[in-house]
Amino acid sequence: MSKPPFLTLPPGARAHRLVTARGAFAVHTCGRPRLGTALLLPGFTGSKEDFVALLGPLADAGFRVVAVDGRGQYETEGPADEAAYALPELARDVLAQAEALDAKGVHLLGHSLGGIVARAAVLRDASPFRSLTLLSSGPAATSPLQQERVRLLQDALRTLGMAEVWERMRALDPPEAAGAGTPREVTAFLRERWMATAPAQLIATGDILLGEPDRVPELAAVPLPRHVVTGALDYAWPVPLLADMARRLGAPHTVIDGAEHSPNAERPRETAAALAAFWADVSP
Repeated sequence: MSKPPFLTLPPGARAHRLVTARGAFAVHTCGRPRLGTALLLPGFTGSKEDFVALLGPLADAGFRVVAVDGRGQYETEGPADEAAYALPELARDVLAQAEALDAKGVHLLGHSLGGIVARAAVLRDASPFRSLTLLSSGPAATSPLQQERVRLLQDALRTLGMAEVWERMRALDPPEAAGAGTPREVTAFLRERWMATAPAQLIATGDILLGEPDRVPELAAVPLPRHVVTGALDYAWPVPLLADMARRLGAPHTVIDGAEHSPNAERPRETAAALAAFWADVSP
């Protein structure tokens, strides 16, 4: 679970609803599109707040940045039907979001599960996008250890309420994850976000993490600039696997030192610098 370092939006940013042909999505928007527009998709159990520390630096670098809650995530409503969160449906949502941004090419970024969703959107229709960045997101299903955790979570969600699952997860946390050094408002936010997320979304997207096939060859055939960004350590997809994916894609691979699975939250300024440099390089 990504943990934002803080929650305060930077000057000029706003929280609002992005109205699309597939419904309204809660977003944070910051900056002017002097060099382009970027759409940021969060990962499993995540939300737009996971990108809050990127908004200011990317806006300062000349980009309009839009971080989104996908359907059923935190402040975007979602149905109780698991079929609504199948990967093709989520991909269509992203295409609708890109269309609603009314930009001449969107830099698309997906973190973790969001990278799988972003890839599916590009494979469906790459024309709205100027580039694709896969942030801590691998070529296929997640690692065996992470698959075990996802299955345990799915089983719990099918039998228990969200509040009880949350308490059980916290009881299983190692001591170093208990919240030492975490601002009180962030700790409260993590529970609030969990409680607001649709259980059906978590169960269905868990299936994506468990069963996604390797679609790297398909993506490599799409004429779109690509970028793979990872931390120096990753429990969801081993970094050597991510480096090999970048090689297969013919894409640059940026490693953010001192970061693990969430460079966007753990080393935001370094991550923003890498993103801005890539986007500027591939912009016309």
